[in-house]
Amino acid sequence: MSYAIITGGSRGIGEAMVKKLAEMGYDVVANYRSDSSKELTENLLAQIKDEYGVDGLAVQADVSKYEDCEKLVVAAVEKFGEKIDVLVNNAGITNNCPFCDLPQEKYMAVLETNLISAFHMCHFVVPYMVKAGGGCVVSTSSIGGLMGVANQADYCASKSGLIGMTRALAMEFGKQNIRFNCICPGMIWTDMLRGVNQDEVQALAQSIPQGKIGDVEDIAGALEFLVKNQYMTGQYVSPNGGIYMP
Repeated sequence: MSYAIITGGSRGIGEAMVKKLAEMGYDVVANYRSDSSKELTENLLAQIKDEYGVDGLAVQADVSKYEDCEKLVVAAVEKFGEKIDVLVNNAGITNNCPFCDLPQEKYMAVLETNLISAFHMCHFVVPYMVKAGGGCVVSTSSIGGLMGVANQADYCASKSGLIGMTRALAMEFGKQNIRFNCICPGMIWTDMLRGVNQDEVQALAQSIPQGKIGDVEDIAGALEFLVKNQYMTGQYVSPNGGIYMP
């Protein structure tokens, strides 16, 4: 049986990705950070077991911390073995704060959660993929990693960094059959988006060529494409309704 590890898998895009991986036949190791997310994650894994017959493991870990990433991967290997087929770096937070008002601890939290966590996870997982002769790593970036967004300097920097990391690792491990790609979502209905001014959200939606906010299932569909496409590496796909066209 194949299995996948996903960070930030308890809600929103992560939840949709967990369901998609299960639909594809993968057992799933899902990380959550806060105590309040424990029940959400365990219920999600119970749901995919009922619906798709796959197994799951919920692991509490703050993936911004190196030792917690190690704990997550060790738990996964103990449960499902050393052949890790897919890693999804999805954990992410934002501040949405003017740069001059942004405290150091706040921007460091964004950089560590969004970018450094992916370095940590790859540092532990990629050696297993090398040993197994292949694997697939998908990281959730953002159109914020492709274009500037006011009041999001830390977020944009972290998401741009993911794309750079992805391209470098794709070059380094291509001949070992390990693929690295990014998803750069546009405006997607998540708790993060619902938590900001909704008048502003609706105004922004009207600036999108398709005139609407995307759904988490759109991003899960992009994950399926990247996992299945064996000739895709070092790339990003950006489901964004046309708001950004490079």
